[in-house]
This record gives sequence, C-alpha cells and structure tokens, in this order.
Amino acid sequence: MKNKLTAAAFLAVVGTAGAAHADCGDVSITEMDWASSAVVTSVANFLMTNGYGCNVQVVPSSTTPAMVSIAETGEPDILTELWTNSSPVYGELVAGKKLVELTNVLSDGGVEAWWIPAYLAEAHPELTTIEGILANPELVGGQFHDCPAGWACDVVNTNNLRALNAAGSGLERFQHGSGETLAAAIAAAYESKEPWFGYYWAPTSVLGQYPMVQVEVADFSQDLHTCNADPECATPAASAYPTAKVVTAVAPGLLEREPEIVDFLSNMSFTNAQMGEVLAWQDSNGASHEEAAVYFLQNYGDVWSAWLNDEARGKLSALLQ
Repeated sequence: MKNKLTAAAFLAVVGTAGAAHADCGDVSITEMDWASSAVVTSVANFLMTNGYGCNVQVVPSSTTPAMVSIAETGEPDILTELWTNSSPVYGELVAGKKLVELTNVLSDGGVEAWWIPAYLAEAHPELTTIEGILANPELVGGQFHDCPAGWACDVVNTNNLRALNAAGSGLERFQHGSGETLAAAIAAAYESKEPWFGYYWAPTSVLGQYPMVQVEVADFSQDLHTCNADPECATPAASAYPTAKVVTAVAPGLLEREPEIVDFLSNMSFTNAQMGEVLAWQDSNGASHEEAAVYFLQNYGDVWSAWLNDEARGKLSALLQ
C-alpha cells in the first residue's frame, strides 16, 4: 500500500511537468484494452510528456477499431502493443504506407504455450517435453488445463491433443470456464506445490508471479498450425504455437512532425520478464496502469533511460532522483 500511495503521489506531482517546456506538439496514442498494453501506453505517455514536452492524448481502443481508424483517418499517431497476428489488414496498411512499423515493443514477442510449474520441472525434468508428460501423466495430475470455449486456443489445443492421442495416454482435458479460473488454477497449484500442466500466455501477471517452464511440444509449422486452428481440421498434427510479433507502429505523418518521438518509440521495448514482473506487482498491489508505469520507471531506470535522447534523459533524471 505504501508503494501504491507513493506512486500515486509521484504522478500527481510530475503529471503536469511537460507543460513547462513545449518542445513537442500534440501526439495521440492508443491504449489497448488489456493490461500490458495499458502499462506500455502509460510509460510512453509519461516519458513523452515529461521528457519531451508533448501534449499527449490517450485514445482507448482495441486492435480492430485502431486499424479502421488508421485506414480511414490516419489517426491516432501511435499504435502500441499491436499484435500483428490478430490483424489481417496490418500488412496491407504497412504496404500501403498508411502505417509505419517502428519496433518490436515486446522483444520476446507474444508467447502462447503449454507450461508446467518450475518446481515440477525441477523435480521431474522429463516433464519439460510432451513425450515425458505422455509417458508419466500421473506426474502432472492426469490433466491438461485448457482455455475457455470460444477462445482461439480452445481449437488449437484440442487439435494438438488429438494429434498426440493425449486421452489415450491417460491425459484428460479440463476446460476452464473463464480466464480467471485458469489463472486461479495456477495460483492454487503453486500454493500447494501440486502438479499442473496446461495452456497459458505471456506476458501476464500470472507468469510474472508464478515461474513456469515451457513444455517442448513440437517444432512450429505454419501449415500444421493453420489446420489446427480450424475446427474442421481433418488431419491435426502436433505443432507449437508461433511467437506473435508485437509492435509499435505510427502514422506516417509523425515521422516528419515529431522525429525525436519516433526515435524514442523505436527504442522502447520490454522483455516478457520485465513486463510480467511489473504486471505481477500491479496485480498484487491492486494498482492502476499509471501506478504500474511509475513502478517500472522507479525500478528499471537503466532500461528506459537508454530509450531517450540526452535532453529528455536529463529532464527525467532530475524528476526521478
């Protein structure tokens, strides 16, 4: 609670600092409707406002509306934590010069995979491969914890399990009714140090709080994954999930209008471990996205300071001392 209140007070003190120097003009940036994206936006907002003097407008959005807005209006200026595999038109917009890709804002990409707890991997290293699990299903509790019905992973996981004949090896698929219960299952397993095996993704607060080890399933094949993603796939075959490319992209006009901001955004990148740790802190403290951003700024100074030019770094170093 002390950390949370300190962060809130800190934001209140420096939130208007950008008004003292108007080096940068108006800049608009999306805030996508999931936790890690909101933290990325809050960090970028803070650094652009207090380091570069921008007047930042945050635009609540999600992937599809953001793509439509860019295509039709050329706004907002900045789209960050854009999962390119979730937007079929992304490539078209880049090719048509309506959108410019700057960097992988999640340097590790978005990861979907099958996992076991780190303590289970340490006790039974053979469980870090799907062959080891299928040979010893009792060591993972005889269950595969799956995502809810209606999620894309529901279809992919079902087809992968069919391809592996998991049921024939004694592994039962347990489908959770919501993302919350899937997360709660990991937390409960950790509390009791019980077996657990199933699907999850990163970066998330769950994997930031509970160390998990990825299970080797099979090499990724685009053709096999495409079939596995189809509920009517007649011949499923095991394939790992692809690593999703997660980027910051901008409207072309920003390159000429605010080149220093473009340089900064081109450098801004988080590892999944960094983001997972920040999200875990946010979740544990019931903190807002803005407070999580301040937590990142206070604890990862060596990371964000490398993103900035000398002038912005100097301004922010003075504020954060």
